[in-house]
Amino acid sequence: MRRIPWDVLLALLAGLGLGLVYSWVISPARVTDAEPLALRPDFKDHYRSAIAAAYAATGNLPRAQARLSLLSDSDPIEALNAQAQRMLASGESLEQADQVAALASALNQGTTVEFTPTPFTEITNNIVTTSTSTLLTASSEVPFEVTETAKPNETQATLSAPTLRPTQTPIPTLGAPFTLTGQETVCDPNLPDGLLQVIVFDSRRRQLAGAKIVITWDSGEEDFFTGLKQELGNGYADFIMNPNTTYTVQLGAGSDIASGLTTSTCRTSDGETFFGGIKLTFQQP
Repeated sequence: MRRIPWDVLLALLAGLGLGLVYSWVISPARVTDAEPLALRPDFKDHYRSAIAAAYAATGNLPRAQARLSLLSDSDPIEALNAQAQRMLASGESLEQADQVAALASALNQGTTVEFTPTPFTEITNNIVTTSTSTLLTASSEVPFEVTETAKPNETQATLSAPTLRPTQTPIPTLGAPFTLTGQETVCDPNLPDGLLQVIVFDSRRRQLAGAKIVITWDSGEEDFFTGLKQELGNGYADFIMNPNTTYTVQLGAGSDIASGLTTSTCRTSDGETFFGGIKLTFQQP
């Protein structure tokens, strides 16, 4: 078998190395005008945050849906909810996380936005008239008035553009009232002792991420949120209860209150005792 000369092999390796240096360092490939679906996951999060901020400012839900469709997420609502939870867990801006969660809620409920018009006046030709026209926007028709007012010995025309003030219809928030639909004692030796499990659903029976849960006891209070353990469900959250302590759980003002919660004594098949937990289920009506 004929061997490749060392000088030829070294030349090939040197050529390969120079090619890599040129293509990766000196003149790397530059991607321009790429589709949003080709973005890295962290850049996709920035893209969703920008869409949520634009929606918060304009209330234009159809445009937000069109922009989100460019990411080709299998479930845009779940993607937004998951991102909101990641933002809360990493300590990012609470306002931005709320915007992302609000957009997910608006998509889930299919809410729209109405605008309140501001009249404007036109003065010309010493004639006083009042008329109504229609200003078309992307999602609504907004009436405004044009009024012409006379001034003695003077002809002038002034036109001030209407100021559109967005007044959003009520969007269901993560703190909307919830109903306690289930409460059961859990005796599972494979779970941590005193595990309190909370599962939250929206009105469509879909697990709801970002729901704030307030748990109180005689000597303290703590808040925790659903969705931080996505492997167990977007609407799942848990808390470890101490023995001989009674707890109360509520999801926002006006929601049902689960009170008198405490650990229970359970037994394994071998007769050993351990502390059981509780499972609560809440749902928006």
